[in-house]
Amino acid sequence: METEMPERPSDNAAPADTMLQDFERVSQVAGRAQQLMLEFWTSEAAKLGGLQGSPDEAVPIQAARFSGSMAETWQDWAKAWGATDPVELARLTGDYWADSLKLWSGMMTGDRDSLPPAKPDKRFQAAAWSENPVFDMVRRSYLLASDYLGKSVEAISGLPEDEHQRLQFQARQFVDAMSPANFAALNPEVIEAAQASNGESLISGLQKLLDDLQRGKLTMTDESAFEVGRNVAATPGKVVFENRLFQLIHYAPTTAEVYEIPLLIFPPWINKFYILDLTAEKSLIRWAVDQGLSVFVVSWAQGSEALADVILDTYVLEGQLAAIDAVLAATGAPATHTIGYCVAGTTLATTLAYMTSTGQADKVRTATYFTAQVDFADAGDLKTLIDDKMITTIRELSAEKGYLDGRFLATTFNMLRPSDLIWNYVVNNYLKGKEYVPFDLLFWNSDPTNVPGKWHLDYVRDFYHRNLLVEPGGIAVAGVPIDLKRVTTPSYIQAGKDDHIAPAISCFKLTRAFSGPHRFMLAGSGHIAGVVNPPSAQKYQYWTLPDGTETPDSLEAFRAAAIETKGSWWPDWIAWLAPQSGGNVAARVPGEAKGFAAIEDAPGRYVKQRIA
Repeated sequence: METEMPERPSDNAAPADTMLQDFERVSQVAGRAQQLMLEFWTSEAAKLGGLQGSPDEAVPIQAARFSGSMAETWQDWAKAWGATDPVELARLTGDYWADSLKLWSGMMTGDRDSLPPAKPDKRFQAAAWSENPVFDMVRRSYLLASDYLGKSVEAISGLPEDEHQRLQFQARQFVDAMSPANFAALNPEVIEAAQASNGESLISGLQKLLDDLQRGKLTMTDESAFEVGRNVAATPGKVVFENRLFQLIHYAPTTAEVYEIPLLIFPPWINKFYILDLTAEKSLIRWAVDQGLSVFVVSWAQGSEALADVILDTYVLEGQLAAIDAVLAATGAPATHTIGYCVAGTTLATTLAYMTSTGQADKVRTATYFTAQVDFADAGDLKTLIDDKMITTIRELSAEKGYLDGRFLATTFNMLRPSDLIWNYVVNNYLKGKEYVPFDLLFWNSDPTNVPGKWHLDYVRDFYHRNLLVEPGGIAVAGVPIDLKRVTTPSYIQAGKDDHIAPAISCFKLTRAFSGPHRFMLAGSGHIAGVVNPPSAQKYQYWTLPDGTETPDSLEAFRAAAIETKGSWWPDWIAWLAPQSGGNVAARVPGEAKGFAAIEDAPGRYVKQRIA
């Protein structure tokens, strides 16, 4: 039974009464917090009691791993500082202390004109951060220290580029984690919310934290507001084929006639496909159907013990090639268009190289790549995470059941933008106790996918870490050496200007990877919004080269020559695709093709399987 909180004392209450009621409120909040913690630890202890092995035995092992990781990190930093020019380091240190003295002097005297400039930061937009001298000092001190730490890391010399990038990544992680906004006692917004709610915001935040600990993931949105198949992934269609690796969805036409050449979309196998089928207004799938395309989409199965044997060969042969053959058989078309999003684009390039070497290239009319990479030399922050230690971790985490928990992958991607995708929710959910806001994109982001462990290990090791795909014969599928240069399939290559997962400079390298004709397009925004940008939204922009202009050798040269167009790039893509799509034929109805009867309604059962 909940105890009612004492009412806030009136302004004219006696000081003794005010103190007593304040004490009662604090006691109530502390007591309820203690009760929540007790209930949480009791339930967790019961779970541990049902596990094999002693938790007491596991704790030292985890502690040893953490200690070893920290020791290696400090060794990296010690090596870095030892390799840095001492004169430059001394100069930066002197500049930092000089600016620190200016900060203290300006704050003490009230002479704000003498303060070192503070960069705008959305974490400190609330008025209390600048109006209250104490919190203004905290904010400015943090921003000053952060700036000089970044400059110090930039000044490190004498290290290989990959080690330097790793140190920069570690520094950003540290700086974001140590923001005063992440600490209740240092965040004036948290304090104001607690005072205004008589401490209820803190209790609400604690409950949210304990709930997330039990679920094993960070809650970002009101997940009860969405349901797969009802208001997301709701475009009408039928599942017309399935195997252990995927379900194939054929979407219902909205036009009397369709292009002869269908479209087959391969979403990332590390995510659910409905990022391309959120609400009707944002759905690329629904939009493509409306353009007169027969649209098929692969819905990947969750990684499981049944898929423990899956490797690259499996995803090429049982996955993408099987889906291509199914689409051709179901439509009677001579070829199909394809789209590969992110890691599925990497796999699509591999599949096309295999098909070229085995005489099957004509099955694919065009290939469109959304934020895909084949040369991982400039793969950004994610590449800094993928080292020998990460590969060992993936092997250990997937060894027992044969698959990697999707929550591990989700956390890894969130770490690429920790301020927006981790600490923002820590502050709002746990410290301020705010209610969750419904957002379809965050619902999708909170629906992780398990991936087959052996295949994922091969992918990060051979593609990211060793960068073998770009080497002719560096990898093989079913014994066939893969050489991307042999691929002549026309390609449309999309990259996101602000992509933090697949940097534009890395995606641009696809323009040199193949031998066929291509069109490169640079979209505004990042890895998701740069792709999911419907014309009706009238957002962002994209850049393409003037007609007849050859693609230059570098992304910088492309930007210099490109023309900017406001709004969605989807019309540019369909204008490129349509002339290669054959004539018009009667609309194909899902489930009516011989041998491809409807198994179930879209979006199918594979995508509805949740792990958290």
